[in-house]
Amino acid sequence: MKVDQDLINQLEEKYKGLDQNLNTHLEGLLHSKPIDYWDYIQTDALLSLQVQRTVFPDEMVFLMYHQVNELLFKMILWEIDQVANKEDISAAFFEDKLMRISRYFDMLTSSFTVMKDGMDVEQYNKFRNTLTPASGFQSAQYRKIEFASTELINLIDNRFRETIDRNTSFNHAFEHLYWQAAGKDYKTGKKSYTLTVFEAKYKDEFIRFAEFYNTHNLWTIFKGLPQEVKEDKDLIKAMRHYDYTVNITWVMAHYNTANHYLNIGGKTAEATGGSEWVKYMHPKYQRRIFFPDLWSKQELQDWGKNV
Repeated sequence: MKVDQDLINQLEEKYKGLDQNLNTHLEGLLHSKPIDYWDYIQTDALLSLQVQRTVFPDEMVFLMYHQVNELLFKMILWEIDQVANKEDISAAFFEDKLMRISRYFDMLTSSFTVMKDGMDVEQYNKFRNTLTPASGFQSAQYRKIEFASTELINLIDNRFRETIDRNTSFNHAFEHLYWQAAGKDYKTGKKSYTLTVFEAKYKDEFIRFAEFYNTHNLWTIFKGLPQEVKEDKDLIKAMRHYDYTVNITWVMAHYNTANHYLNIGGKTAEATGGSEWVKYMHPKYQRRIFFPDLWSKQELQDWGKNV
């Protein structure tokens, strides 16, 4: 095959711009190995990450399912980051990224059948005790998705929103996030071990992340777009789809799966992290809405009640 001189010229320009010698890089290419699928995907490393704590076969389903979730969360954050750091956003670009994110959450939602119908109930209720005090609410990536999607006030526990505004310190607001209810006794103020260790590992990182996304979250960026862009019907549809998918459809799939395993014979079991999971998870209690101005007054009042 004849060498494309135009391609060589482009390579020379590229490496000249990097103050690099093209011949050196071509010689490196001469001695490099072809890429293999297993090297690119890092298959061996990926498949070595599953370490069970029990002898129950279905624990492997539980473990791998959550690892897949974390990979999808990373894909979602990857897309949001592109929106947060782009200037002059068009409606088409915003809509494209939102629909990508929504498709990832659609996958997460439909995949809950893997958990709900793919594990033996008796096995689950035995191996789950070895997971205490770990809890799904300790997913740092999921918390970052929330911070990156909306203004912090929309993540505050519904009981405390009137006492917090944009001038409230991040440290104070953090103590009143809706998911704090999963690990805090608001009568005594005492935090569970699950919440305490979670904060010890991630709180400083969360606050730095939330400070950046305070002005770069999807909702704030949308509100700052030109009026004709904000009125784009397809973009509004994409925004509403994302909001509903994350905060009702996906949450309810999670809730129904938990209910399948933890509500046996009319007796509701405690979550591994010790949370009052029914009120923590159900959207009618959470009242978590990323883009509140895109919903009618009636839709806001009925949020999560009819699912």
